Amino acid sequence: MSKRHRFQYVMDELAEHPGYLQRPMFGSIGCYFQGKFVAILADREPPWRGLVVPTEKDQHAAILADFPMLFPHPILPKWLMLEEDHDDFEEVATRIVECIREEDPRFGVIPKPKKKRKKPKL
Repeated sequence: MSKRHRFQYVMDELAEHPGYLQRPMFGSIGCYFQGKFVAILADREPPWRGLVVPTEKDQHAAILADFPMLFPHPILPKWLMLEEDHDDFEEVATRIVECIREEDPRFGVIPKPKKKRKKPKL
């Protein structure tokens, strides 16, 4: 049995939904809902500690209007970040997950199809 991720509770409400999927991702957990990549639960060294919110860059202003505590991730600025040490981390993360559950179009990105590997020539 695998160890439960420290931030898993943030996604518990979505985890019961049949459209929810999560996968290990670079030492973190990638979360998908209804075919969209919607969150990364990151529990590594900063800046990879908290909730990373994949979104299209043209949605940043609208999201930041409702969630001013988010900011562009320092390494992946196309996505937004909620740091674990924010005073209201749990409350804000819960509100974000509610938006995701309600399929708010501002949140999430459609993953690009994986490229097929070419078979080596013999």
